[in-house]
Amino acid sequence: MQALYAQLLVGLINGSFYALLSLGLAVIFGMLNIINFAHGALYMMGAFVAYFLLSLGGINYWWALLFAPIIVGIFGMILERTMLQWLAGLDHLYGLLLTFGLALIIQGVFQNYFGSSGLPYSIPDALKGGMNLGFMYLPIYRGWVVVFSLVVCFATWYLIERTRLGAYLRAATENPTLVRAFGINVPRMITLTYGLGVGLAALAGVLSAPINQVRPLMGENVIIVVFAVVVIGGMGSIMGSIITGFALGVIEGLTKYFYPEASNTVVFVLMVLVLLVKPTGLTGRAA
Repeated sequence: MQALYAQLLVGLINGSFYALLSLGLAVIFGMLNIINFAHGALYMMGAFVAYFLLSLGGINYWWALLFAPIIVGIFGMILERTMLQWLAGLDHLYGLLLTFGLALIIQGVFQNYFGSSGLPYSIPDALKGGMNLGFMYLPIYRGWVVVFSLVVCFATWYLIERTRLGAYLRAATENPTLVRAFGINVPRMITLTYGLGVGLAALAGVLSAPINQVRPLMGENVIIVVFAVVVIGGMGSIMGSIITGFALGVIEGLTKYFYPEASNTVVFVLMVLVLLVKPTGLTGRAA
């Protein structure tokens, strides 16, 4: 049973990263209609920014949780202003190809300077150690990652679905001409939305750094699974991405316990089954 609980914990940890990354993808696709294939590379950049802040500036993990998403978010906004904005109104394929190329460039630059091996990033002192729950030993940092990811995910959902700012964002994507008539700067809102989605990816990178180390290809290993999560939850669905991310992480962890050989493919099998029954995803809506 301890092995089962350990795999469930691993599943929740992976589900936390899946949820944060797929949430960022859902925000970008739902608001901007861009399939952001550079998301994995920006997730990796978040981890590297945290590493640079610590090694070069002495800025610890807690401040990195704030500064790394902001820095990478600003980088993402520059990408949107200089490149992605010219794809507005074009087929999704153009955005996919451009962001895929950006991902290769970003990963190539980091791999050229840092190689493929991982760089260590230590767990902050306040989160070291663990707690004996009786039925399992829970590392404090891993419990923190799950709880913090849940808080961030539902706070983002509330911002977009339940606030006036979120209403402006949704209106700006559905009827930009009408929103401009109310004096709202639509291009600026679109840029900020892309920065928010990218910042969520960077935040996941900071959370992942003490667990998975800081590696140039860390985003490449997870982005395909995250796209599957977004498709299963429904492209552009905020709540669907959150629920599906955590659920598939747990399912993947259980599969590693009961049938390890299928753990790398179970997500894609579920994606095929869901698309056969409901092509728009579990919570997606038909256009």
